[in-house]
Amino acid sequence: MSFESYIAKRFLSGSDSQSLSRPFIRITIASVALSVAVMIVAIAVITGFKREIKQKVVGFGSHIQITNYDSNQSLETNPIPTNLPVIDEVKKVKGVRHIQRFAIKAGIIKTDTDIQGVVLKGIDSDFDWTFFQKNLVDGAIFKITDSTTTAASLISKTLANLLKLKVGDTYDMFFVQEPPRYRRFTVAGIYDTKMVEFDKMFVLCDIKHIQRLNGWNQNQATGFEVLVDDIDRVDDLWVEVDDIAGFVFLDDGSRLKVQSIIDKYPNIFDWLNLQDINAAVLIVLMLLVAAINMISGLLIIILEKTSTIGLLKSMGTSNRSVRKIFLIQSAFIMIRGLLIGTAAGLILCFLQKQFGIVKLDEAFYFLSEVPINIVWWHVIVLNVLAFAVGVAMLVVPSMVISRISPDKTLKFE
Repeated sequence: MSFESYIAKRFLSGSDSQSLSRPFIRITIASVALSVAVMIVAIAVITGFKREIKQKVVGFGSHIQITNYDSNQSLETNPIPTNLPVIDEVKKVKGVRHIQRFAIKAGIIKTDTDIQGVVLKGIDSDFDWTFFQKNLVDGAIFKITDSTTTAASLISKTLANLLKLKVGDTYDMFFVQEPPRYRRFTVAGIYDTKMVEFDKMFVLCDIKHIQRLNGWNQNQATGFEVLVDDIDRVDDLWVEVDDIAGFVFLDDGSRLKVQSIIDKYPNIFDWLNLQDINAAVLIVLMLLVAAINMISGLLIIILEKTSTIGLLKSMGTSNRSVRKIFLIQSAFIMIRGLLIGTAAGLILCFLQKQFGIVKLDEAFYFLSEVPINIVWWHVIVLNVLAFAVGVAMLVVPSMVISRISPDKTLKFE
């Protein structure tokens, strides 16, 4: 153990209850702990919120869609063949988890008392039900087979409330085309994702309904939905998929269009990216609070130990060594605050994640409770950053030590 470390530890352990610096040390530890706890909770909430919203948006539209380039954003789409060889190449891309066929068509649901425009989304037997199974609140998902066409459908809780439908009820959906057509569906299940704008729009059914309504054969669909392992890699994987499928021409001369979920809903993802700015501002403010309190604590400790500083200097200790003593002492104080703050922050996150103590207004936040997503490297980086910033800002106030004259302090004693 170095001389400076030994003296710093003696200062910490030797401070009695009557010491002037004792309450200030406790206040400093508490402020550092509070700042770290706030940063950890804030990052966990923001990343949790972004993750939940992204998962909901992806659940309705997948990470990447491959469609006919002529379809653009229209709900009356031009089909593409489902037996394209290029799809097998896309499946081999590292990071692609699943590919499924889909078809969409605008329709109007009419009951005895109500009417509502929706988007009918046709799915096939290869559909990944994970998202809707997670958000299912009543009934059950339906099974799709190649031999028969099921009249079962999945609607949202929002639509069920608007149209006064419940599991087992039937309803008619009308389609504006020439000639006009309609289909009768049964409510097999009801889901609720809290994303009202999406919930009141999408109804899931057997893809064969849309194929027959549009006059398509069984090997035609609106396109393919590509699901990936990591949403943070969507942009990179989109480039790979676009290189494979984006320049393929179909037999009728049209091209394939490859679009990521970020490009399809840019407003939502831009809004989510703004949360990163909020997180950065909060972290900077909390670091400043912790640093200012550390500076105040160090100055008070130096004032109380003025005579000791004079004694150390009279014995030949250099200004650099004396400054190092107080910096080490401050580092010990900061480490205590970091440990307490990290423990408190993680406990708060755990309680919220397990019990959902803090609730949210679903109409504004699309979630019923504050989400939590603890990323361990975030916790580690926050602690390292707080420690580095705190110690770096203590270097300047420690320069006060060089102005303390041994002869004056010892004469005063």
